[in-house]
Amino acid sequence: MRIAASCLALVLGVCTVQQVHAENMYGLKQGKLELKSISTMSFGPDGILFVGDAQNAKVVALDPKDVQRGPLTAPEIPAIDAKIAEILKVKPEAVQILDLTVNPLTGKVFLAVAAAKQAPRILKINGGGVVELDLNNVAFSEVTLPNPAEDKLVKQGQRQRNNRTSAITNMKWVEGRLLVSGLTSEKAASNVWSLQFPFDSVDPGTTVEFYHAAHGRTEDYAPIRTFVPFVIDGKPNLLAGFVCTPLVKIPLESLKSTENERSKVVGTTVAELGNRNQPLDLIVYKQGGKDFLLLTNSARGVMKISTDGIAENSGLVAPVGGGGTAGQSFETISELNGTIQLDKISDAQAAVLLKRENGTVDFRIVELP
Repeated sequence: MRIAASCLALVLGVCTVQQVHAENMYGLKQGKLELKSISTMSFGPDGILFVGDAQNAKVVALDPKDVQRGPLTAPEIPAIDAKIAEILKVKPEAVQILDLTVNPLTGKVFLAVAAAKQAPRILKINGGGVVELDLNNVAFSEVTLPNPAEDKLVKQGQRQRNNRTSAITNMKWVEGRLLVSGLTSEKAASNVWSLQFPFDSVDPGTTVEFYHAAHGRTEDYAPIRTFVPFVIDGKPNLLAGFVCTPLVKIPLESLKSTENERSKVVGTTVAELGNRNQPLDLIVYKQGGKDFLLLTNSARGVMKISTDGIAENSGLVAPVGGGGTAGQSFETISELNGTIQLDKISDAQAAVLLKRENGTVDFRIVELP
């Protein structure tokens, strides 16, 4: 009776119990969501989808109305970029697939996509097809990050770059809070924000410093590109991948900024995975009683990384030159060559997007190696 009173439209089948729950519990309001960009997506509690809009320096929480397990996603959708192109009304080569994420409640796969001169869109793989979320009428809330990287071109070496595109690089729901990695406008730019949800406030974040073995120096200006939570000796940590390609462990308890002051953490570099490369997606899974990481990269394929001895790994302290590797051992999974997006479905399976030599993008559900 209480639910019916708060949502009379139930009688007409317009509103669900889950919608009432999300709007009331998390302060979501129905309306039109306008995004300038989507740099990353990740699911949180009760099927809430978090979206990082780096251009706006905003994190958005929305209700995708996806809380019940239904028919399984098709194990393979060849040339999914062509299906996306039909929705965007562009040619397949104009499609930009920005991110892929899996709803752990339902196993359903969501994509962030865009094309030139269009606002980014969010799609859901529904069986063997692709459907669009209606962002013109969605329950959402949003928060602006303090002190994001400035929206302007800056010179870095021989190149110019707009660091605002890296204001939000990755997000994960960890231990009851949303952790967001990205760049601030400070000289020590690498940052992790901790957000309470519902979005009541945002702390100024924690500067992340680490030893970059491929460069032979300590750095605090490169953003985390991808990270996962991982328990080491009973304590929660983050395992974070940076460009060029150090893997760094960061104790979760060290992310302790105050309301008005950034804190600082010095991470432990547990692996150097090779230079001239950008990590794209990172998952952790259990196989044969052991934990493994699976990391997909822009230039070095997909790596299955062992976590054996990671608790005792005191970190790299000497340069690793010539594109070499050191630290945690790994193997490259040739069967997954061409993977550009990856997320975990279970300890047995992952959803991947693979780019073929002709440029076509296929969607697959694969067995974890």
